[in-house]
Amino acid sequence: MKNYVVTFARGFGTGGKEIASKLAKELGIHCYENRILTLASQLSGLDEQLFEEVNEKIRAHGGFSSFLKGLPRAKHYIARNEKFVSDDTLFEYEKQIIENLADTESCVIVGKCADWVLRDRPNVVSVYVEAPRAFCVERTIANMGVTEEVANATIAHTDKYRADYYAYYTHGNYWTNPVNYDMTLNSERVGIDNCVKVIKDYLQIKGLL
Repeated sequence: MKNYVVTFARGFGTGGKEIASKLAKELGIHCYENRILTLASQLSGLDEQLFEEVNEKIRAHGGFSSFLKGLPRAKHYIARNEKFVSDDTLFEYEKQIIENLADTESCVIVGKCADWVLRDRPNVVSVYVEAPRAFCVERTIANMGVTEEVANATIAHTDKYRADYYAYYTHGNYWTNPVNYDMTLNSERVGIDNCVKVIKDYLQIKGLL
C-alpha cells in the first residue's frame, strides 16, 4: 500500500504530542518531531554541495528516516519562551526532510508546518488538537512540575511562537485555521485515547489503512 502520513499541529498542553505518539505506536510507524529539527540544524551548517552528497547517501540507504532513527528524542516539553526569529535556511532543510519522509515511509509528523508542506498530497491526513486553557494548564503543571502562573505563561509564549512560525513559513496563513486540517479535535472532550481512535477510523474512511 502507498505510504501515508498523519501530521499534527497542537496547542501547548493539549496532549497533541501524546496523541501523535500513541497513534504512531498503534499503527506501527515512526513519529517524528524534534529529531527533524536536530537533523535540520546539523545539515544547515553544511554547504549546498556537501548537503547534496549527504542527501544522496541517505537516499541510497532508505531515506532520511534511517538517518533520523539514530538521533535522540526529546524526553520533556520544550518551552518556547523566546520570540520567533525566522531561519529560512533551516526551514528549507526541515521541508526537505518532511518531503523525503513522506516519499519513503508511512509516519506521523508533529509540528514544523508539515500539514502545509504536504498539503497537496492525497495520502496525508492533517490533524489539529486544541483544548480549553484550564485543561492545558493542568496538564502542563503535571508534566513540567511548575506553578499555575508559569504554566499559563509557558502556554501563551509557546502558542504565540508556533503561530508566528506558521504564519511566516506559510506566507500569512494562520495556524488555527480549520481549513488547513482534515479534523480539529478537542482533547478534553474527546479524550486522549478516543482521539487516537477517531483518527484511525478516519484513516480507514480515507482508504489509507
